[in-house]
Amino acid sequence: MFFDQRGRFLTWMDNDDTAIETQAKLNKVRLQLHQNNKVNRWIEGSASTVGYPFALSCDQPWVDIRAAIDRVKGTAPESKVWGTWDGVKAGTESNPISLEALVSLMYQHRSSQLAEPIDTLSLGLFVGQLIIESGAKKNVRSSQNALGMLQLKPEVLHDCGIEKRFYQHRMAQVDCAVRLYVMIKRNLQPVFLSVFGHLDKRKQQALFDILLVQSYHSGIGAMTKLLTDTEMGKAARYFAEHQQEFSAEDIATGMIFHNLGRQPWGWESLYYVVDIMIVSKSLSAHKR
Repeated sequence: MFFDQRGRFLTWMDNDDTAIETQAKLNKVRLQLHQNNKVNRWIEGSASTVGYPFALSCDQPWVDIRAAIDRVKGTAPESKVWGTWDGVKAGTESNPISLEALVSLMYQHRSSQLAEPIDTLSLGLFVGQLIIESGAKKNVRSSQNALGMLQLKPEVLHDCGIEKRFYQHRMAQVDCAVRLYVMIKRNLQPVFLSVFGHLDKRKQQALFDILLVQSYHSGIGAMTKLLTDTEMGKAARYFAEHQQEFSAEDIATGMIFHNLGRQPWGWESLYYVVDIMIVSKSLSAHKR
């Protein structure tokens, strides 16, 4: 998908057979968009240069989305699971359950026990997040030493009171992630409401859910600046004033897009939230 510096969709294209051919095709489309006066300039993209108009792939490059969804839904071979954690029993060895059911069970159990239940986070976004984080795989370790299907740092897991031998236990990972979301929610909600408290409840809820997930990735401090900083907060204030013209998804991605290049808001931040929203929609469609 091609879009300009204002975030406006321009056109789309299919990939070619190879990465080199796809890159050449991208640049050909960019030139055509310029020649057709869709943009006032174009920049040739390469492996080391971001081209313009910008192009966003609909295929997540590091995760096989279809295989991950099958893994989550329990339709992939040997993908069903069972286990116990903190008094919660999920399935049995003879009757295992899907990873999605396990996550839902643990998520709702822990949330219901907390003084401030995390009742605002869409479970679909949460499951979409673990797909983007790890492909819904258990024993994953990133180059930054993030562990497990929710890519949690050892120090975070330690703060959750989890023993080292259980760091990649799937139910323990969900347990710790829900606790993190409670903390993020507590800090983000008042700041969010100061900017977007006038939105209708449905849009407000949808936007808060997305920004909560983004805060998990980028940090509550960075998200607070995105909402309130003199410069970074300009996009948020614009969208708040003209919210009737935009969906919750438009606002969430627009706030990041208009701050690209300001730390820590890079392309990976935009890809992260867009990928999770796409996967969440795919999960919903899969149910039907």
